[in-house]
Amino acid sequence: MAAQPARRVAPSGDIASPLSQSIGRSRYVVLLAVIAVLLVAISLFLLGALQALLSIWEAWAAVARGELNTTDMTVQFLEIVSTMLKAVVFYIIGVGLYSLFIAPLNLTISLGVETLNDLETKIVSVVIVILAVTFLEHFIAWEAPLDTLMFGAALALVVGTLVLFQQYNHRAKEGQVSQSPEVQARAQQRLFEQDEEQHVVEPAQVDGTNK
Repeated sequence: MAAQPARRVAPSGDIASPLSQSIGRSRYVVLLAVIAVLLVAISLFLLGALQALLSIWEAWAAVARGELNTTDMTVQFLEIVSTMLKAVVFYIIGVGLYSLFIAPLNLTISLGVETLNDLETKIVSVVIVILAVTFLEHFIAWEAPLDTLMFGAALALVVGTLVLFQQYNHRAKEGQVSQSPEVQARAQQRLFEQDEEQHVVEPAQVDGTNK
């Protein structure tokens, strides 16, 4: 059995100096960002739900009048999808920051968010989908063909850059130590089956990193 690493002792002889404790506890400042971002996410979810209700009502009213325009209806529904995806981005940021800086959550570990690089990758993935949905809105509307094509070319350049960024992050993560698939599966089970929110680091995981 591998020897346990020695605990660090401050020069004064204490286990942890007051300065170290203060710096460690400063991570709770992130709660301000977490609360703000989650409030934005909740607001966007509510706005998206309200948009959906209004759009559905208007669509059925147009059907009753025999004036349904499928193009306009599709664009409206795509705007709802875009709003919801933006809400998801802010939600992932809020939950991810909380899990990384305050207390590990089974939700983020089950989603594969264990580091800041993972969080960035998840956000970039959703942003790419939002950009695709935005272009689809303009493509379906097709009000200014030349402007739409130029807009699509600009989006293609941005999306290509984001994809390269994702690939770079993926390669960088390959050399890092992360949670094993068993740990991730266990986190999913505890979250969705046992309703446990906080992730507990088990002794076996610690021993595995010391071997």
